[in-house]
Amino acid sequence: MITKEEIHLAQKKWGDAIIKIGKLKNSKTQYEQKTDELLNELYGFDYGEVLFKPTKASEKQFRLDLNAARSYFIGGNQDFNEDLGFALNPWTNVRFENEGYNIREKFALVMGNYFFTSLDGNETKVEYTFGYFKDKAGGLKINLHHSSLPYKNE
Repeated sequence: MITKEEIHLAQKKWGDAIIKIGKLKNSKTQYEQKTDELLNELYGFDYGEVLFKPTKASEKQFRLDLNAARSYFIGGNQDFNEDLGFALNPWTNVRFENEGYNIREKFALVMGNYFFTSLDGNETKVEYTFGYFKDKAGGLKINLHHSSLPYKNE
């Protein structure tokens, strides 16, 4: 059974990796390596399709393979010209506020808000839904990642 504690640990690992990638932004080799570690450790691309809808993607908003997800995090892929490298921002903190859990024996869905703190201390609030499953070694992998900016009534 997947536990909330396992989910929280996976979320912490995800946030810590985003912060680390931003700190490495001046070393392409290092930030590429850290991004690959993030994708391989926390996403389930080795097990099948991952449904990935990143926050700031509008031209090609759905990323269903490893290279497309990688491009969103660090850019540099000519197939995704709008990708500026979300994880290359020098974020200082990533904080999850889980609103709801749907936990089953072999999978879990979690939704809420996560907050990205910039160098000037401002937070960007983003809504998310993540889906998790356990891999063969018992670790959690993401197979659903949907995030979007909150709706603004204009």
